[in-house]
Amino acid sequence: MNAEAFLRELFTTTVAAADPNNVLEPHLPANRSRPAWVIGAGKAAGSMASALEQAWQGPLRGLVVTRYGHGCTCEHIEVVEAGHPVPDEIGAKTAQRILDLVSGLSADERVIFLVSGGGSSLLTLPAPTIQMADKQQINRALLRSGAAIDEINCVRKHLSAVKGGRLALACEPATTLTLAISDVPGDDPAVIASGPTVADNSTSAEAIAILQRYDIILPTAVEAWLRDPASESIKAGYLDPQRHQYQLIATPASCLAAAQCLAEENGVDVIYLGDDLEGESRELAASQAALARSRLGRDKPSLILSGGETTVTLRGNGRGGRNTEFLLSLANELQGEAGIYALAADTDGIDGSEDNAGAILRPDSWQRARALGLDALDMLNNNDSYGYFAALDDLLMTGPTRTNVNDFRAIYISG
Repeated sequence: MNAEAFLRELFTTTVAAADPNNVLEPHLPANRSRPAWVIGAGKAAGSMASALEQAWQGPLRGLVVTRYGHGCTCEHIEVVEAGHPVPDEIGAKTAQRILDLVSGLSADERVIFLVSGGGSSLLTLPAPTIQMADKQQINRALLRSGAAIDEINCVRKHLSAVKGGRLALACEPATTLTLAISDVPGDDPAVIASGPTVADNSTSAEAIAILQRYDIILPTAVEAWLRDPASESIKAGYLDPQRHQYQLIATPASCLAAAQCLAEENGVDVIYLGDDLEGESRELAASQAALARSRLGRDKPSLILSGGETTVTLRGNGRGGRNTEFLLSLANELQGEAGIYALAADTDGIDGSEDNAGAILRPDSWQRARALGLDALDMLNNNDSYGYFAALDDLLMTGPTRTNVNDFRAIYISG
């Protein structure tokens, strides 16, 4: 078996299991002939809108926002591209347009909300007393801090005019159906894109505590807003679940299950570590390197498979995302161990803010890098995983996949 080709096939299988064209239609209501307003946000918003248009018989009108480069052409639904992971003015203006679109609807109208990973940055509309520049500054600081995604989204919800259930409230008395592709550990609807259409149990006090935990300086207006009761998100009891329905159409677990099935069909022993791993990328790699070594010398090949969303605490000034950082740490731990290959990539096709999905690590990667004068540990400490794998021509370049179920990590041990 060609290890590299096999790892690529596993990644492709995982992404296909989250393709809206493959998973959206079965979750639509039986009656698809009535008119509907369509709104949405996330890296899969454009492809979800396209899949909806193909499956819906009734009139559709609406607007969705996705990341630059992730758009597509729809006949009835407008697709706008905006900034991610740091929000921009186009995203803010589009969020206001979406809010205006659903405000004032009647009780017999339906709103279909298409949401996926990236929606928190893309559907950004600051709370009334918050400046866009302040939201951008806090967003950048959180991304650099190593905070977990649920912590980041807790802060985002309490600085927003649309997140944390506020968008659902704006749609009333119309009914809403949210179709979601999860990119977060645990698949919590209140965390996916910061939950614009679901009730939220987090508090403004928790948001302040998170910002303090990571030593993020609060602008005066932001602190004043977070201490104002008006900053609280919409709690359970304020949204009628019969009028605001929510369905997950793809999750990290369901997509990794497709990869696991393919591996087992090919006679590979799979060690599945879960779809919800968190923590520092480099530390996760160290533990998985030890596990990979323990699988060497067996009669059958093994695959260590995992997903989730790790973090990178920036210490240097290099380039790279959490998946290439994971692989660079793995390279530093294994130091060219024979028979071990790995692929780590973001299923949206973009690792962090770079142009690659991830990278591939081969048994000879460490030696080839040393021959080029590259030291894995030095580059890891500089957070320059992109530079390391670019020099080896081992970056995985897929372009936008127009879906997102978070990270895919696979370590193949040939036996």
